Order: sequence, then structure tokens, then C-alpha cells
Amino acid sequence: MLFLTATTGAVDLVNISILNAAIVAVLGYAVVFFGLILLMCVITALGKFFIAKDAKAKAAAPAAAAPAAAAAAAPAEKPTAPGSAGQLKLHDVEPKTAAMLMAIVADKMGKPINELRFISIKEVK
Repeated sequence: MLFLTATTGAVDLVNISILNAAIVAVLGYAVVFFGLILLMCVITALGKFFIAKDAKAKAAAPAAAAPAAAAAAAPAEKPTAPGSAGQLKLHDVEPKTAAMLMAIVADKMGKPINELRFISIKEVK
């Protein structure tokens, strides 16, 4: 029900009726939503593909790592405290001094100390 001009064969969107405007709007919305739904399906499919790929890699890794782990029995690491970022190595520094240094650094940076990760602290002599 769109009006065509006789000379160019193009759609006359300047003098369009309310019904034709509604049809054009609904078709435009339909195209956009179809594109969004198609994009959602592609992203979901890719997500499932990569999750399955990771699951296969994780299943294969323990089977290959089991003989290597049995051969090299390394000492177990100490478990970290909840919320910590791992172990801190102190080289010639007392724990009290290290704690004060970490607090000073966190204060100067304006960040909470639990958002910072200190790997090692060494006294420079």
C-alpha cells in the first residue's frame, strides 16, 4: 500500500498516510529486532562452543598432568586467607614494618589495601 511516484519509481515518504507510516515503522522495528535476535543467537552459540572447548581442555589436562604430578611431588603451598591476593615474600623486613609500608602505599594511592597486590618487600641497603 505504499505510494510510488510515476517518474522515478521511488517511494514517496514526504506525503505518506498514517497507515503507510505505521507499516513502515513496524517493518523497521521488525528488521531491527530480527537483527538483535540473530546477534543474540550467534553470541549464545559461540559461548556454548567455547565452554565446550574449555571443558574438553580441562578434561584432557588432568589426565596428562597426573603422571607429571606423581613424578614431581612438590611441597603443598600454604592456603591463603579469604580476600587475600596470595603470598607475600619478605626479604630482610619485619612483618610489622611490611604492614606499615603496605598501609602507607594504600593511603597514598587512595585505594583500599585489599585491591592492591604486594608480591614481595625487600629492604634496600
